[in-house]
Amino acid sequence: MTENKVEKYIMKDLGFIPRHNCKALATAITDVAGELKSGLMLSQYSMEIELMKLLLGDVPISRLMTHSYGFHTRTGREIINRLKEKYYEYES
Repeated sequence: MTENKVEKYIMKDLGFIPRHNCKALATAITDVAGELKSGLMLSQYSMEIELMKLLLGDVPISRLMTHSYGFHTRTGREIINRLKEKYYEYES
């Protein structure tokens, strides 16, 4: 995941100006994707895109069952919290 990809998603797809450190966010997404993709038959890039959309756009990842009836499942919350932890680790 690149800083530009995150920034482009926030600006073009979500219609916002990025307020967070896009480089730290991209690095966090890449790390968590590496941790999660081992059990799934997904490429690193596909997992990164799905995680970015989950975190920034609240788009469900059906393979990981991150949502149930529109709410985050325990798995979804754990993934989001892991992404946040990594982000804050890289941001500081």
